[in-house]
Amino acid sequence: MKKKPNKQMLDMLSNIAEGLGQTFAPFCEVVVHDLSNPKNAIHAIENGLSGREVGDSVTELGLARIRDPEFPAVIANYANTFPDGRKVKSTSIGIKDESGEYVAALCLNVDLTLFQSFQGAISQFMRIDDQEVHEHLEAGSGSHSDRIHARIDEFAAARATTPRSLKPADRKQLVQELKKAGMLEVRRGAEIAAAHMGVSRATVYSDAK
Repeated sequence: MKKKPNKQMLDMLSNIAEGLGQTFAPFCEVVVHDLSNPKNAIHAIENGLSGREVGDSVTELGLARIRDPEFPAVIANYANTFPDGRKVKSTSIGIKDESGEYVAALCLNVDLTLFQSFQGAISQFMRIDDQEVHEHLEAGSGSHSDRIHARIDEFAAARATTPRSLKPADRKQLVQELKKAGMLEVRRGAEIAAAHMGVSRATVYSDAK
């Protein structure tokens, strides 16, 4: 018979589940499983998006952990579905006791339905008709600043970093691109770029050579 997790552990996991559930409500279901009792495994559940309740049985991942102590402790961001067909992104975290056996699990199930609706709405809103119309809506240095900031942010994001954390070689490449695009020639262009990257104007002028 599988060793039962102590009450303190389950209470602590239940508190964690409550905190996560409140933080990510109403999009995320958080479940605590007592793996010593597969038929009545659910010890606590927050934001019951799946329709399950305390006392319901364990899932396939729970059974896999019960059978195999070498089963991965963390399985993150895997595809799942609720009983009504809604798409879900799930993460399952196994909890072991001092002997190395899985005795509990903490699981998060994120309902993707609303986010997919947002994604579709944003895509529709961002759609631009392909027409031969060109217009520049500029009213001074503010618009120049916005364009320079956007170009720098896009470059940094593509490298999974921030403008102020760019490596010198990457920063030089970016400045060369800004120069080629004519963004350093506009009024205060070099100063705007330098401030956004957290370097001096002299550094920008040097990188532009």
